[in-house]
Formats: sequence, structure tokens, C-alpha cells
Amino acid sequence: MPDPISWQFALPYLLAALAFGYLLGSIPSGLILTRLAGLGDVRSIGSGNIGATNVLRTGNKSVAAATLFADAFKGTLAVLLAANYGPDPAIAAGFGAFLGHLFPIWLKFKGGKGVATYLGVLLGLAWKGAVVFALVWLAAAALFRYSSLAALIAAIAVPVSLYLLGHVQIAELFVVMSAIVFVKHRANISRLLSGSESKIGAKD
Repeated sequence: MPDPISWQFALPYLLAALAFGYLLGSIPSGLILTRLAGLGDVRSIGSGNIGATNVLRTGNKSVAAATLFADAFKGTLAVLLAANYGPDPAIAAGFGAFLGHLFPIWLKFKGGKGVATYLGVLLGLAWKGAVVFALVWLAAAALFRYSSLAALIAAIAVPVSLYLLGHVQIAELFVVMSAIVFVKHRANISRLLSGSESKIGAKD
């Protein structure tokens, strides 16, 4: 059992880290970058999502790549800054950044699907897990040609690999985060099952 006195002392720091991560993660990178590039409101095209996949539907690959980087970076940055106060605040901040991207307060809690920020948090907490994610995603994408399916397969592989690497606490976090990724991809899962999901490189 954890020492209740220790938890009473640590709780404010963990909540502060969670809140900090949330605010950082809630920055709508895709929306900001598409507007700066003169591409309008990304929420008005495609799936209406603010993530890199939907930004790519604008036809601007550079802005889509910048969105992918920014969404991942805010997860990594939250972890690295909070890590100055210990591993537990780092985990809390990473989870907060992930939630912030999914449910940004600035956009009435309607955000992205979280894959890039998921990867960024993973990179900050356990970089070997991020390598596993990338390799599994690339292999699944090459085999099946579905970005969403590749992300879901990688999200299954990550907690398993983290357990095998001995990162038990981080693995437990990513069990939760992977489950949320699946929930956020429920529309994609329905389209995959019906055969109507767009393949990588297909024109919508």
C-alpha cells in the first residue's frame, strides 16, 4: 500500500502536472497551422478532425507534416518538462497532454483522435516503445494500406512491448490510452468492417 502521507504530499504536484499537460496538449495545432497557411478552417473539410490526417486533405503535405510534428511535440514537451519533478509528474503530464488534444477546452472539447500526441508522450516516457509503435505502424500500413488500422494495431503492440521492456507503470498508462484511441476511432472501425474506409493515398 502506498504511504498515505506521501500521496497527500504528491497529489497537488500530480494534479498540477496533469493540468499543465492538458493545457499544452489542448493547443489545436492543426487548426492554427492551416489558418496561418491560408487554408481556412480544417474542421470544415473531410472528417472535420483537427489532426494531421485531415489536414492532409487540404492537399498541403507540408502543413500536414508540421501538424503531425506539433501534435507529437506537445506530448513530448509536457513529459520532459514535468520530468524535472519526477517520473510520476511526467506520466501525469503526458496523460494530460493526450487528454488535452482529444478534448481541447478552446474547441468545446472537440479535438483530434490522439495518435500523434500518443506517440509524442510515448517518446518522452519510453523511446523504445515509440520505436515499436513506428515499426508496427509502418509494417501494418504497408501490408493493409489503412492508416487507421495501422494505428490501432500499433496501439495494441505498445502496452505489450512496454511490459516486456519492464516499464510496468508506463505500460498501465498506455493500456488506458490505447483503449481511448480505440474509442476515438470507432467510426473508422465501423468503416473498416464495412469495407468503406479510405486507403492510404486514396482520393476522398
